[in-house]
Amino acid sequence: MKKFLDKDFLLESEMARSLYHDVAAGMPIIDFHCHLDPRLIAEDARFENLTQVWLAGDHYKWRAMRANGVEERYCTGDATDQEKFMKWAATVPDTLRNPLYHWTHLELQRYFDIQELLNPESAQKIYQKAGEMLQSEDYSVRKLIRKMNVEVICTTDDPVDSLEHHQKIMEDGFETKVLPAWRPDKSMAVEDAQTYNQYLDTLEGASDCSISTFLDLLNALQNRHDYFHQMGCRISDHGLEGFISEDFDYQEIERVFLKIRKGRNLNKQEVARFKSAMLIELAVMDYEAGWAQQFHVGAIRNNNTRQLHDLGPDTGFDSIGDFKMARSMSRFLDRLDQQNQLAKTIVYNLNPADNALIASMVNNYNDGLIAGKMQFGSAWWYMDQKFGMTEQINTLSSLGLLSRFVGMLTDSRSFLSYPRHEYFRRILCNLVGQDVENGEIPNDASMVENLIKNVCYYNPKEYFAL
Repeated sequence: MKKFLDKDFLLESEMARSLYHDVAAGMPIIDFHCHLDPRLIAEDARFENLTQVWLAGDHYKWRAMRANGVEERYCTGDATDQEKFMKWAATVPDTLRNPLYHWTHLELQRYFDIQELLNPESAQKIYQKAGEMLQSEDYSVRKLIRKMNVEVICTTDDPVDSLEHHQKIMEDGFETKVLPAWRPDKSMAVEDAQTYNQYLDTLEGASDCSISTFLDLLNALQNRHDYFHQMGCRISDHGLEGFISEDFDYQEIERVFLKIRKGRNLNKQEVARFKSAMLIELAVMDYEAGWAQQFHVGAIRNNNTRQLHDLGPDTGFDSIGDFKMARSMSRFLDRLDQQNQLAKTIVYNLNPADNALIASMVNNYNDGLIAGKMQFGSAWWYMDQKFGMTEQINTLSSLGLLSRFVGMLTDSRSFLSYPRHEYFRRILCNLVGQDVENGEIPNDASMVENLIKNVCYYNPKEYFAL
C-alpha cells in the first residue's frame, strides 16, 4: 500500500516516475493566466495567518464549507481569521476524493513542510506553525513565488486599470516577470445601461478620450490596448457563456451605442449584436498587436439570487452551463479567419460534454504558419482535478497535437496555488509513462522527455513570446 501523498503520488509506473522526477519537476513555471493581486506583489506583502493567504477569496473552499453545514459568517462573514480556519480544518476530512483534499495537503507540504493531515485535532498546531512562518521575511509574497520557481505570471486586468503595480514590480527588478493580461469583459457588459455608462465614464478618464460614439469607444479601448502592450501584455482573456456571433452592421451598432449612452436599456437582440461587434473588434486588436487571445466559455454564473444580493459575484455560486457552442463558435472564428485577422487562440471549456466539440473546432482554423496556433485549453475550474485533467489531455491527444499543448495555469487568487502545476505535471507524466509501459508510445527517452519538457515549459514560453 502506497503512503498518502508520497514522492511518487499519482505516478503509477517506473517510466512515469522517471519522467516526473528527472524531467518535469525541475521545469520553471509559466503561469499565463491567474487572478493574483499585483498590488501584493508590488508591496512584497506578508500575510498574518493561513486564513488570509488561503481562505480569503477562495470560493472552492467556501463551497465545500457550505456543503458541510458551515454558516456563511465562517466563509465570507465576520468571524475571526482563526474561527474561519478552524471551520475549514473541520471540513477538510470530509473533502476526501475532492481535489481540495490533495491541494490542501500539497500546499501544507510544499510551502511549510507540514506533513500532518489537517483536521480538528491538528488545526491549532498547524495554524500556529504556518502563521509564524508566514510572518517571517522568508514568506513574503515574492519569496513564495521564488520558492515555486515561477518564471512568469500573467495577472487579469481591466482596460481601465492603471497598471501602476506592474510598473513598480518592473522598476524593482523582481526576477519573475509579472505581466498584465487584458480582460475587457466590462466593456461589453451592456445589459444594464446605468452600470455600463458608469464604466464608460471611468474608461474616459483612463484613456483621456471622450466617448460619445461607438468609434470613440473603440478608440478609447485601442488607446488602453496600446498602453497594455507597452507594459508587456501579450495576452487577452474573455469570460463568456458562449461565443457570440450575430450578424450586424456598423450603422446599427452606432445607433445601439447611442441608445445606451442616453441611458436606455437595450433589448436582447441589440445586446447580442452589440456584443458580437465588440468581440470581433477586440479580437482584431489582439491580432494586430500579435497577442494571443483566451476564451473561457461554459459557465453559468450567479445562480443564487439571494446570495448574489448579499455577497456579490465570484463568491461560489457559479456552475457548469449547457450552452450551444458549435455554430456560434464556428461563425466567430470563421469571420476572423476570412478577414485574415485570427490571432493565436486558446479556448477553455467548462462543460466536459463539449470537450471533443471544442478540440475539433479549434483545429479547423490552424493555418500551417504557426505551430499550435489554435489551442484546446487546459482543464478549467470545475474540471481542474484529476479526472478533468485526464479527460482534457486524452481528448486533446486524440483530436489534436499534445506535443504543441501550452499546458497548465493556476487560474487562482492564492499565492499558495502553485502546486497545481505539480499536480498537472504528475498526471501528464503518469499518462505518458503508462502509454510507454503499454507499448502505445515508443520507449524513446529523448522523444518522450521532449514532449514533457515542451508541454510543461517550452511551448508556452514560445507561444506567448515570453
